[in-house]
Amino acid sequence: MNYIGGLLAQITGIGNIRTRNIFIPLLIIIWLVAFDLNAQMKAGYRFGINLTSMSIKKNGINIETQTPVGIQFGAMYEIPFSRKFTMQSGFLFTSKGTDYRIDSTDYSIAPAYIEMPVHAVYYFGRRSFRVSFLAGPYFSSAFGGYKIESNGFQELTLGRGHDKDLRYLDFGFDFGTSLNFKGYVFSIQYGIGLKNISPKNELIMKNQVIGISIYTLLKPTH
Repeated sequence: MNYIGGLLAQITGIGNIRTRNIFIPLLIIIWLVAFDLNAQMKAGYRFGINLTSMSIKKNGINIETQTPVGIQFGAMYEIPFSRKFTMQSGFLFTSKGTDYRIDSTDYSIAPAYIEMPVHAVYYFGRRSFRVSFLAGPYFSSAFGGYKIESNGFQELTLGRGHDKDLRYLDFGFDFGTSLNFKGYVFSIQYGIGLKNISPKNELIMKNQVIGISIYTLLKPTH
């Protein structure tokens, strides 16, 4: 199915964001930007792609899924606790989803999320070039997206009712590794959803994402 077309429409349809679902994350972002950051904190911007899929079961039977490409971007923050141990967090726009078939019908689903990772990071190496391992939870809220079915292209419906496509909230666990060269970071991580995001009783759907990204972590200048 034409997942790329759905993804492009998803990006251009950001104006349809449900305000109530991103109001609190936006307030936090504004607060972080406006706040006089501690001299030890590092911050930057993150851009990357997602190799995104889902674990899907219908009535206990595994459904085969494919791995389309999504995008991610946003702001990152790092708070050091020692030279080797830090915490990284931030706020990201991230698109997820998958292609699958049930009862001879093809489906393509592409939800968009505002996501907050909270990662513990352990560094090896010198300050100028370091390798790190990261692990920690993520929390996200869907605000839109699109699906493609046999009857065409439609906007996702979100909520807890059986007539909805997906639930709003998701959480899971990330782990991965990165290379940090003087504050410029290349990262690969795997995120596994722990929450069933399907509101339908017969379906279990959990996000699975391989994220590949480049971002900066630099001390703010005053």
